[in-house]
Amino acid sequence: MKRPKIGVTASLPPPALEIMSEYCDIETPPRKGPLGRDALLELVKDKDGLVCTVSDKVDAKVMASAPNLRIISTYSVGYDHVDIKAATERSIYVTNTPGVLTETTADLAWALLMSIARRVPEADRHVRAGKWKIAWEPGFMVGDDIHGRTLGIIGFGRIGSAIARRAAGFKMKLLYYDVIRPSHDLEKELDLEYSSLESVLKESDFITLHVALTDKTHHLINENSLRMMKPTAYLINASRGPVVDQVALAKALKEGWIAGAGIDVYEKEPIDPDDPLLQLENVILAPHIGSATKHARSKMGEVAARNLVAVLKGEEPISLVNKRVTETKPLYDVRLI
Repeated sequence: MKRPKIGVTASLPPPALEIMSEYCDIETPPRKGPLGRDALLELVKDKDGLVCTVSDKVDAKVMASAPNLRIISTYSVGYDHVDIKAATERSIYVTNTPGVLTETTADLAWALLMSIARRVPEADRHVRAGKWKIAWEPGFMVGDDIHGRTLGIIGFGRIGSAIARRAAGFKMKLLYYDVIRPSHDLEKELDLEYSSLESVLKESDFITLHVALTDKTHHLINENSLRMMKPTAYLINASRGPVVDQVALAKALKEGWIAGAGIDVYEKEPIDPDDPLLQLENVILAPHIGSATKHARSKMGEVAARNLVAVLKGEEPISLVNKRVTETKPLYDVRLI
């Protein structure tokens, strides 16, 4: 069989390219950084498979420019940058990398929560700027306790569950909201209390978001939601940027509706240099690093590569997003290897 042609939109850590190159001819971008629109269209036009990232908008036009395309393997858990409907209509398989990011992203969410509560980045800036003049003073850099407080988890999938397990060490009361409830056994094991979204917002001292981006979750946290929160509460978002109305969040932080926030994802990435969030001390702004550990990024690449190779072999991938595609084009019809 002729070796499939694969386009890879970013420089991936080992062993992703090694796995794919055993079976496929691979074209990668000549330089680091997100591909522009024209470069993406050029890369994909003669390819049988595409490995993309969250920075690549893979829409119907991109797919239409690639008549041979059989699989889009995204190097991410989220897949809102891929037009799933258009892919399914064209019988293109779409895969992602869930599971491998769970613990890593939960770690980052906890890092944001602890850092904003205890004002760690603010204190660091204070010291580096040479402003620390008094050794110790009762009211200096006072933050908030985490242990014994109420944690609200909105979205209780893999990452939400990992967050709850970490909270046990802080002896926190755990409230959660999700449209799908986990088993009663898991609720009992983690000492969870299911609540309405409104109750989670009103009663929690810390709220952490772990929902997928859908039409229903877009701006789930908006001006109304933020006004429900305690003025002493903190918001953590390591899910998807558009889940939070960023304009409303900046207003809430500036006017004191809530105490602070830790943010890793944004409505527009990179964040605009004139975004009002950048002027506020009571928010930590991370540059979308939820999965940014050596192990996690390597494992993401491995899963993305194995997904792609599996589909081109006519085998079940590790994680298929658009399962309906098998109804119009079974895996044996996709096989090229």
